[in-house]
Amino acid sequence: MADAVHFFLGANSGDGFQSLFHELERAGTYDLMILKGGPGSGKSTFLRALGAAMEEAGERVEYLPCSGDPDSLDGVALPGMGCAAADGTPPHILEPRYPAAVDRIVDLGRFYDLTAAKAARDEIVALTEEGRAAALRARRCLKGARQAELEALEPGRAGFDLARALRRMDGVIARELRRRSGGGPGRTQRRFLGGITCAGTVWRFDSVDALCPRVYELADRWELAGPLLERLRAAAVERGWDVTACPAPEEPERLEHLLIPELGLAFVSTRPGMEYGKKPFRRIRLDAMTSARERGRERFLRRMAGALREEAAAALRDAKSAHDRLEAVYNPYVDFDGVRALAAIETGRLLSWQGRTLSH
Repeated sequence: MADAVHFFLGANSGDGFQSLFHELERAGTYDLMILKGGPGSGKSTFLRALGAAMEEAGERVEYLPCSGDPDSLDGVALPGMGCAAADGTPPHILEPRYPAAVDRIVDLGRFYDLTAAKAARDEIVALTEEGRAAALRARRCLKGARQAELEALEPGRAGFDLARALRRMDGVIARELRRRSGGGPGRTQRRFLGGITCAGTVWRFDSVDALCPRVYELADRWELAGPLLERLRAAAVERGWDVTACPAPEEPERLEHLLIPELGLAFVSTRPGMEYGKKPFRRIRLDAMTSARERGRERFLRRMAGALREEAAAALRDAKSAHDRLEAVYNPYVDFDGVRALAAIETGRLLSWQGRTLSH
């Protein structure tokens, strides 16, 4: 059985839902199943069955948890085959770009008992709106938290000796990133390593360890690592290595982590609330490369941000509660045997393609 890893394709933020779901439809994608169907229609059931079967078949599986509820699934990716299945309903809407040739809709809504669902209309509408209101509350809290954090980070960013840090990274590049023989440049895929959820802040550093035995930790209280990781990413790709770049969930244009699985090498940034928790291969203290020191105002702003994040997590728990009750209304009216049978059919289709999928 192959090892499985967990990444996120979505993230909650003050600017709304941040999506990387388009990353599943890349050059070289062989097959992307886009699951359609409302709450309780069996999307997670389908994805778990598919993932378990492909693990058993020896494929490396990327499980893609839901950003609101990390115990639920939004997708499964099979990197070795260039195949994936993902929830294509809001907030991560997906539609086929190259129907049948690359991507296709799998309709799980057909397993609803339509007559029974319509009889529960009033309850379904009320719970749906309750969940939307809670999600909007979480968004407002996260926006305030991020604004406070940016104020707190300003002194550290202003006092950062970027030139010194880049020289340090150039030394790491020279030492660690040999040029791969043959072929062209590598490719970059983007995944979130975690973010704020109904369970609080979740980071899947276990996936880093599963893919990369050697981990550089960048101690980064002031969020300074972005340009350094981008320099590492560009150098790795130019030298022929495929990488997984993990952007900040609430600031996706800024990198926080970089994985180079073919070299067994990772670079992770850490700060309070985002701790690696293990002894790294090397530690680089970016905090020592800035003239800023935390003062009373910064401590106050960080405490304010922390309180707002706790409120956001509570709002996401309320959204999950509404969603769970919504699913409980639907569940008696869903043919789950039909969902599992369809998952088995699609698993068989994927297994028939093992070894024959497009190179990517």
